[in-house]
Amino acid sequence: MTNFDVIVIGSGPGGYVCAIKCAQLGLKTACIEGNEKLGGTCLNIGCIPSKALLYASHQLYEAKHNFEKMGLVGKAPNVNLKKMMEYKEDVIDQNTKGIEFLFKKNKVHMIKGWATIKSNTEVVVDKKIYQTKNIVIASGSKPTSIPNVNIDENMVVTSTGALSPKSIPEKLIIVGAGVIGLELGSVYSRLGSSVKVIEFSDKITPGMDSGLQKHFKRILTKQGIAFEMNAAVTSTKTFKNKVKVNYIKNADKSEHSDEAGMVLIATGRTPVIDHLQLSELNIKVSPTGRVVTDDNWMTNINGIYAIGDVIDGPMLAHKAEDEGIAVAELLAGQKGHVNYNLIPSVIYTHPEVASVGKTEDELKKESIEYKAGKFNFMGNGRAKATFSSEGFVKILTDANSDKILGAHIIGPMAGDLIHEICVAMEFGASAEDLARTCHAHPTYSEAVREAALACGAGAIHG
Repeated sequence: MTNFDVIVIGSGPGGYVCAIKCAQLGLKTACIEGNEKLGGTCLNIGCIPSKALLYASHQLYEAKHNFEKMGLVGKAPNVNLKKMMEYKEDVIDQNTKGIEFLFKKNKVHMIKGWATIKSNTEVVVDKKIYQTKNIVIASGSKPTSIPNVNIDENMVVTSTGALSPKSIPEKLIIVGAGVIGLELGSVYSRLGSSVKVIEFSDKITPGMDSGLQKHFKRILTKQGIAFEMNAAVTSTKTFKNKVKVNYIKNADKSEHSDEAGMVLIATGRTPVIDHLQLSELNIKVSPTGRVVTDDNWMTNINGIYAIGDVIDGPMLAHKAEDEGIAVAELLAGQKGHVNYNLIPSVIYTHPEVASVGKTEDELKKESIEYKAGKFNFMGNGRAKATFSSEGFVKILTDANSDKILGAHIIGPMAGDLIHEICVAMEFGASAEDLARTCHAHPTYSEAVREAALACGAGAIHG
């Protein structure tokens, strides 16, 4: 089979979802993947394995710190790293095989190999030419590094190496206080490593609501993670059993150094597009390496589209999925749409952190009059019962119309709780609409209702 309506390049969350949706809408579809397994970074060396390790390490934390409080008395378990890695790999295999099943179910033709785009109707894989009416680039991203740092994925690692350690280091230094660094820092901290984060700016998690940032950093510090803010890493040097990290403090340009058994470089990601040979087709790429598209995700070449991490916007799996569905609908003659104002972001530490919509900082900058309703999990009965009462829900509304403009949660199951607010915002709901909706008791979600009540006359339990 060499003739298709659509060829999708990449089988990550954006690519495989796009391919399945295209097939469901009646388009003859192929998906090309160069890696051994389907699923891209997310399923193999990103979202899924990191969540598996976050879950496993949190169970260890609970056993060490909370089991005895509940009358579960006994020796806390030890870490068998080999079995933990086997568990992680099993989770990966279940998910990647799930995509294989979905491809077969929906009649998506799978092509293994690295793709080169020859024209807007031809894609080459291992010297074999495939004809198509449309091409969707969904080739994802890879970790970036910094100058004078030699990554070996053993002692100086990206997220890829950090997810498959040969041993747990006594000390871990993380360069970058973004989502990846803080999630993996939490894993290693729970497993026994001393963790230090070196961050260039004066705040963690750039773009997050400033109130959330401060509270989040305070909790992580309390958990034992150390922070060196306003500092620039200049180089690393690897010795037999340690890595020396050199850095400069931005305030006074003073030089400093520290040593660790492992260094994680978590300074961001960059699109994977080099193998596609886009320059030969004069496909526009931005100075930051992102493929340039119009409002319909089409490049400057007719019939060639791009989605996910290779284009502008947050590098989030669910953003890529939405774009994949929207492009599939467009190619099938329907109207595809993505509401970029309502893409939630989540950090899967404990407590979890989740946001959607505007931050207070943005509302102030845009001179929008707003109200903030806040409720602390300390007032939530379910949270108290599960040792999860740190954190809060904050809902931001238009001061005049009460329409919800944004929400920010730090607390138990924040990544799940944020979605009822997403749905409310999608339908233009007010805080009162949310407050008047009955929430089951006892649940964490009651904190969302209380925050909505706080936007009006006031919360009941706070």
